[in-house]
Amino acid sequence: MRIAIFTETFLPKVDGIVTRLKHTVEYLQSFGNEVCVFCPEGGLTEYKGAKVKGVSGFPLPLYPELKLAFPRPSMREAIEDFDPDLIHVVNPAVLGLGGIYYSKALNIPLVASYHTHLPKYLEHYNLGLLEGVLWELLKAMHNQAAINLCTSTAMQQELTEHEIERVRVWQRGVDTELFRPDLRSEEMRSRLTQGHPEAPILIYIGRLSAEKEIDRIKPVLESIPDARLALVGDGPYREELEEHFEGTPTHFVGYLAGEELGAAYASADAFIFPSRTETLGLVLLEAMAAGCPVIAADAGGIPDIVTNGVNGFMFDPADEQGAITATQKLLGMKAEKELLRQNARVEAERWGWEGATRQLERFYIEVLNAGIGAIAA
Repeated sequence: MRIAIFTETFLPKVDGIVTRLKHTVEYLQSFGNEVCVFCPEGGLTEYKGAKVKGVSGFPLPLYPELKLAFPRPSMREAIEDFDPDLIHVVNPAVLGLGGIYYSKALNIPLVASYHTHLPKYLEHYNLGLLEGVLWELLKAMHNQAAINLCTSTAMQQELTEHEIERVRVWQRGVDTELFRPDLRSEEMRSRLTQGHPEAPILIYIGRLSAEKEIDRIKPVLESIPDARLALVGDGPYREELEEHFEGTPTHFVGYLAGEELGAAYASADAFIFPSRTETLGLVLLEAMAAGCPVIAADAGGIPDIVTNGVNGFMFDPADEQGAITATQKLLGMKAEKELLRQNARVEAERWGWEGATRQLERFYIEVLNAGIGAIAA
């Protein structure tokens, strides 16, 4: 198959969507497909054998790491030259509109996927009044597709309740070769704690943005004697978080990649994830693959990953003491903690990127076999 992917974000940006996309592109190519990625310009022209067509854009005012890249007339020529069998729009917003338009104009079957829970993000940027309008826009875009993919059963239910049609779950994936328990090291513990490797280490890995609710980790940190917090990643909320955590033993580590990132996961004592807006929570799977016990809000797609008390702990996000109680319980464990680590690794090993991409390939074939008329089904 020849697949044109339209995405609002791609390499060199670092986030969960890009992680999924780069593995998806790699495996689609290795399966013998040809992929062309249309994305905001980032300097790449090729990735793992796939063509990358960068479209110039400008930073989003509320989120400078994201670029708004508007569809251009020249894209039609690029699409016609590539001659795709199918177009896949990822989180259609701006550039994705071009994919939807050219799907109709050129009579090419369309698949869409939903990865970022934008309506729930709005309240964290004081734009909650626009939630209803955004759902209507999302419905108008996604209902053009033959299949709409999401990454958890909770999101499948919510999208369906908001009248988005033909919603299917695209299974999760994680790199269990990169993220593994044997990368745990005293050297990384010392780095994460700025020279206090004997201290209990709480870690968060991901974007430093308002919707991740990282500020809610502070009372958890303060409730654990001698504990230290490592925040790995960067983002638009970093300055506010530095002020919020001032005076606490918190280390802003910045971005890590490769085995350094794997070692950070494996070397921590607990991965704390307070976000209530996750469609999946890929970083949780990465932590679990590395054998790091997870403590996460019981919200969004997280219950699809975490079995409470078996491979991690969930807490009621409405309970101010919930995360504190769960963390204290986890860190107080002895023999049970090792079983928790093992169970977390076993769960992660069920979800490889190859299997997730094979499933996606089957969705593509289903759409192609049904033809354009599938969107009326």
